[in-house]
Amino acid sequence: MADDREPGENIGAAYGTAIAGDDGPPRTDGERVVDRLGELYWQKGYGGRDAFRCLVRTILSQNTSDVASQPAHDALIERFDDGELVRALVRAPREEIVETIKSAGLYNQKANVIQRAAEHIDGAFGDEASFNNFIQSAPYEEARERLLAMNGVGPKTADCVLLFSGGRSGVFPVDTHVHRIYRRLGLVPADATHEETRTILEGRVEELDRDDEQKWRDSAIPPEKCGFGHTGSIQFGREYCSARTPACLDGVDACPLSDLCERVGIDLDTEEVRDPGAVSDGETE
Repeated sequence: MADDREPGENIGAAYGTAIAGDDGPPRTDGERVVDRLGELYWQKGYGGRDAFRCLVRTILSQNTSDVASQPAHDALIERFDDGELVRALVRAPREEIVETIKSAGLYNQKANVIQRAAEHIDGAFGDEASFNNFIQSAPYEEARERLLAMNGVGPKTADCVLLFSGGRSGVFPVDTHVHRIYRRLGLVPADATHEETRTILEGRVEELDRDDEQKWRDSAIPPEKCGFGHTGSIQFGREYCSARTPACLDGVDACPLSDLCERVGIDLDTEEVRDPGAVSDGETE
């Protein structure tokens, strides 16, 4: 995919609280995958980050790497955080925000989204603390709808805020890595949209408008494992299941999920790699 760049280190692994492992057998195929990722990487719970700063960080990370977006975030905080970042960004000239975040790419667009989000929060909540409390305590659907109502904030950005700030269980943000991996695995339809992938992995199959919805019930991931399942999947996508050169091309033993994967879109004989959505039924390896 054109927007599927391979970023650097996964900052999601840099924080979070270790959680006790589940000694019981996996209840679904989806749980079996994230359990394997938990063994490979980490099993952590997330939450507690400042909601507005988490929102800004996620906006800056869109379509770029952590290596590029983290310095932009740090520079923005250093330049504008006077104790009330929201109001400082509302007052700031747009060109100053643009200048500060240039390393993140798409800086004009991102500056616009960040400043509009600040204006929305300032008008609706009055300050960062009230917004933070809302994200961490409001009903899930209400909090998600409020985030999505901000112009330029999409489902993945909203879900990252709900996970990393709100500490919500059962939230599995879907970025390009997650979308690619779970279609390749065969845990969601090859032609699934990002939102359909999220719906299936979060176990909300009743919301799926497909004739074969029953088929995907076993792909659900337990709510308490969605957080580390998300961050582990990103790391796995960077290390093993990249868009163009997945590890299985070096032999199935090179991939720690090989026995759980249908390799949709991958032909090991010809070493052809296609987006799963381009593969018709019955063409899996």
